[in-house]
Amino acid sequence: MSKPKVLVTRADIPQKAFTMLEEKCEVDVWKMPSPIPRDELLKRIPGKDALYCLLTEKIDKEVLDAAGPSLKVIGTMSVGYDHLSMDEIKKRNIMVGFTPGVLTDATAELTVTLLLATTRRLFEAHSELLNGGWAKCAWSPLWMTGQGLKGSTVGIFGMGRIGQGVVQRLQGFSVHKFIYSGRSPKKEGVINQEALVKALKTNQIRAAGLDVMTPEPLPPDHELTTLPNCTLIPHIGSAETSTREDMATLTATNIIAGLEGKPLPARLC
Repeated sequence: MSKPKVLVTRADIPQKAFTMLEEKCEVDVWKMPSPIPRDELLKRIPGKDALYCLLTEKIDKEVLDAAGPSLKVIGTMSVGYDHLSMDEIKKRNIMVGFTPGVLTDATAELTVTLLLATTRRLFEAHSELLNGGWAKCAWSPLWMTGQGLKGSTVGIFGMGRIGQGVVQRLQGFSVHKFIYSGRSPKKEGVINQEALVKALKTNQIRAAGLDVMTPEPLPPDHELTTLPNCTLIPHIGSAETSTREDMATLTATNIIAGLEGKPLPARLC
């Protein structure tokens, strides 16, 4: 009996996930660490039973039409699914697996890291050290002073798994109180970046730290990159070794389960 065919759109996923897939499937992989080109995706997807993809691949009507009726399951190595045309996928009764839960700890840790780096001005201080500002200043009582978390009020948009993880990690910092919303908005809808730039320039907001922004990747000449009181990191919330391995293996597990007619451990639709 022939094995089901799976297209994997990236070569640089953790090896454990490849091993799992190769035991059960015939694997066709784009053998580059860069995203698979659109024309290559359209050329390789026909006849595949499953697709292992990342946020970098837009899986829309064109791709699904090219895949044809053989495509039974899509596994995305992500929690977000804006890259998937869900209406088109549902029309075709294709199962979709994703990776919620496994990145909660890593994302909560990075949120606290970014909060501390921003309030204590770590990136500004690092820049001063590199550009000679430290040598010029010697020592001043108010130089590079930031805001501590003791006695502060911390606001959280959405008290889901990650929000609760942030609260747990901040318990030891003597925060005065936490305020939160009951809903977590879509990631790109949280901040008006133009308004943020203005607020940072006028010191209406003392500082900001962002791991998610619009567009992504953010152009190097974007106005946000010019502001010393804005800390930017390139969407690395889940970028922790064991977390990425867990995401990769859960994606493989979702695909294998779908192909074997079993319930997906983390099913989106």
